[in-house]
Amino acid sequence: MSFRSVFIALVLGFGLVLAGFLISRQRPASDTSQSSAAMVLATGKCAECHTEQDYSIVHEYELSVHAAKGINCLDCHQPGQSQEPADHHGFVIAKNLTAANCRSCHETEYQQFLRSRHAAPSWAAVYGEKGLTPEQVDFSEKFNPGACKRPANALATLEGPSAIASGCAKCHAVGKPNADGTIGACTGCHTRHTSSVEIARLPTTCGQCHMGPDHSQLEIYNESKHGVMFAAQKGQLKLGVAPKKLTSRDMFIPTCATCHMSGLNGQKVTHDPGERLSYLLAAEISTKRPGYALAQANMKETCVQCHTRPIVERIYDEAEKAVANTNEKVKAAKEIYESLRTEKVISGPPFSYPVDFLYFDLWHYYGRTAKHGAFMGGQDFAQWHGNYPMLEHSVELKAQAEELRKNHAKSK
Repeated sequence: MSFRSVFIALVLGFGLVLAGFLISRQRPASDTSQSSAAMVLATGKCAECHTEQDYSIVHEYELSVHAAKGINCLDCHQPGQSQEPADHHGFVIAKNLTAANCRSCHETEYQQFLRSRHAAPSWAAVYGEKGLTPEQVDFSEKFNPGACKRPANALATLEGPSAIASGCAKCHAVGKPNADGTIGACTGCHTRHTSSVEIARLPTTCGQCHMGPDHSQLEIYNESKHGVMFAAQKGQLKLGVAPKKLTSRDMFIPTCATCHMSGLNGQKVTHDPGERLSYLLAAEISTKRPGYALAQANMKETCVQCHTRPIVERIYDEAEKAVANTNEKVKAAKEIYESLRTEKVISGPPFSYPVDFLYFDLWHYYGRTAKHGAFMGGQDFAQWHGNYPMLEHSVELKAQAEELRKNHAKSK
């Protein structure tokens, strides 16, 4: 074979290899990357298919603490007690994952969650007792009196099933009763496959639900000094540190989870976000929570990890006075509103008259915001999204009540 023939063959061969390489570079990583033997073994061969079909979930799993600890897909996806099984390409997995699958390893966290208002009370706030067993209701009532033994939400009922499904249930299903007897879904906060502590600590994770006019905690946090500093220095925080090992060196700026749940500097970790809360701020008339004194002491101990005790006491004193003041304003408005029904000036189901909405907005939007703003350092929300519209609605309520009485007297 001549030198020329060999040279041409080499050039053509190199060109084909180069062309193949260039074409391959344009293909997505999900097509070209291959799971390692260790990954295939660890995931029970799940990665062999899912790398091709759902690359993102395999990658998220690879990033997780579960993967680092050798917990494989089937450890989480196998059917738990009372769960419906499903055949999946030769494997038996749970048809639907619930808190039952997480509690097999995280029982302590699940029990803390069960005691919280994120559990059954969250569901009952929309649906009432529907779907909850008597045992689940009784258990929750021990910790949150009146939160489950209640009718379905009147406003949600009027808005209809599709409105509930696309709105209310997206958040309140965190406390959904499951067919296997458990309550809730951990993935609402921790996300699927990454099961991330870091994501659960982000204010925006809580803000998926805790935002908007009736519970504007995210907006208030963003306005507060805590939120401003978090936005500026987030990159310097160690959001992924294990809860029991977290220190104020790791989280020198707090997020929602830091104050409400984390074991900062050796404090107790909890999955009951209300364990350190002393008032029922979401209520029409706010009262002290069961265990008020201990809850407030626990939260103050969290505060003093970063602040001096005199500052903490001053903020609590101001906030408690704001709660008392808001209660007085709501009680005065409620007396006017309820007198219209007592005197039969208005009748029928809730939300039949404009005045129904006026009073509801007064306490449900603006009263709540005034109280949350006072406790969370959101001065603009306490004033212009809270106290000011409460005053405006109080004046309008009096005017509407007077007009309704005049019209009612004429109709006699």
